[in-house]
Amino acid sequence: MQSYPDWLIAELRSDHAGETGAVMIYRGILAFCRDETLRDFAQRHMATEQGHLRLIEEVLPKHQHSRLLPIWRVAGWITGALPALFGPRAVYATIDAVETFVDHHYQQQLDRLDAEQIFPELRAMLARCQEEEVHHRDEAREMHGGVVGALVRGWGRLVGFGSEAAVHAARRI
Repeated sequence: MQSYPDWLIAELRSDHAGETGAVMIYRGILAFCRDETLRDFAQRHMATEQGHLRLIEEVLPKHQHSRLLPIWRVAGWITGALPALFGPRAVYATIDAVETFVDHHYQQQLDRLDAEQIFPELRAMLARCQEEEVHHRDEAREMHGGVVGALVRGWGRLVGFGSEAAVHAARRI
């Protein structure tokens, strides 16, 4: 297995935690959603997130995974389940918020890898994951049509803040 610098191990740990949470978001959605279009969206995107999780597990040794994974699983499930109770528009706005954060998170990693000109294979893998996350965001944004109420906008800000806090914690623990 490749040896990575500490900063990159921390980033991969946060990526692994995030992909774990993402899988659980879709499981939370599927637990309550009966809308067939949304169920199809959730199943397709969950499969992609499971693929990202497998890719990261191939490069990040198990002993380097976040010790907070049980928390990320519960938080992810709740992040999917709660908006599913309020309907498709709330779910799509949630996915938009999550994936907007994830896009920026991956971009920071890609920028540093580019600046240091290291690990081109890992960089390519992360760029592919980012591209798929952006596709999820764009599809969700198209589905909610940019029309969300104040409550859903507030929820989106909370989800973004929670995602940022989770990344900071996962980098360390």
